[in-house]
Amino acid sequence: MLNHTQKPNPKLFDIDVDQRPIRAGFGEGLLQAGKDDYRVVALCADLTESTKMDAFADEFPERFVEVGVAEQNLVTVASGMAAMGKIPFCSSYAMFSPGRNWEQIRTTIAYNNANVKVVGSHAGVSVGPDGGTHQALEDIALMRVLPRMTVVAPCDAIEARKATLALAKHVGPAYLRLAREKTPAITTLDTPFELGRSNLLVDAEHPSVALVVCGSLTYQALLAARQLAQEGIEALVLNLHTIKPLDREAVLDVARRAGRVVTIEEHQVAGGMGSAVAEFLAENFPVPVRFIGVRDQFGQSGTPDELIAHYGLDAKAILAVAKGF
Repeated sequence: MLNHTQKPNPKLFDIDVDQRPIRAGFGEGLLQAGKDDYRVVALCADLTESTKMDAFADEFPERFVEVGVAEQNLVTVASGMAAMGKIPFCSSYAMFSPGRNWEQIRTTIAYNNANVKVVGSHAGVSVGPDGGTHQALEDIALMRVLPRMTVVAPCDAIEARKATLALAKHVGPAYLRLAREKTPAITTLDTPFELGRSNLLVDAEHPSVALVVCGSLTYQALLAARQLAQEGIEALVLNLHTIKPLDREAVLDVARRAGRVVTIEEHQVAGGMGSAVAEFLAENFPVPVRFIGVRDQFGQSGTPDELIAHYGLDAKAILAVAKGF
């Protein structure tokens, strides 16, 4: 059942549940962060409206830099601004940042421990008709491997706003992963959020499987858990919004209680959130793990719902894997 200590949206499973793009929450958070701290600046690579930086650019034009289609320049300029005491947020599509400029992120940001927040928007196959060239399915792997890099994938717009505000206060390199499409509001303003601390959205007295999920597929995991409960199978759902640093205590807890773990992400199975979970459990509490994600394939054009179903990422697929345990 829903863990009401986490203050979830009471209309979560209603037909008229509020739905908003996760990236919209980032835009709101960035604007508020700019109001809270004059050091916050924003840089974009010719995608200001798409990445929802436009509100910040309108409010603080003197603190906004449009670098154009030059993603390598985007992050190196941000690193220089961080060296001068600013708190830069730099955004583009995730396929271009960190996809195109990973070496510059590694050397000028992570290596130098620069206080830069890299924002990768339009991640995953749910970008839809943009097709495989624009569907970032490798970005979590690229960023979590970098020393000093914090990696966050919010589950909805509300959480994205909170994550943005938290990252503005966090000192050090960070990556914020955002989806394009509208996502049901899972959390509320009262839902706790802390970098490095996950949220147990569904609890159970006698769980037989733990669903560990991040980002836009969190709602699909909740739908699957509800169906499992109707079939007499109790499941835990852990929203692992911060992939690095991993919430080791929470992952260990759900693994011990359930004895089986299914990881769920809109990303390649190789190197993603599931890999981070499996690496930790292999050393500390080995249990059977199943991975839901894209398996060694590129994306393709289609509607978001079609692609989520095609790659086995929807509630139906999660249900089948969980029951198969």
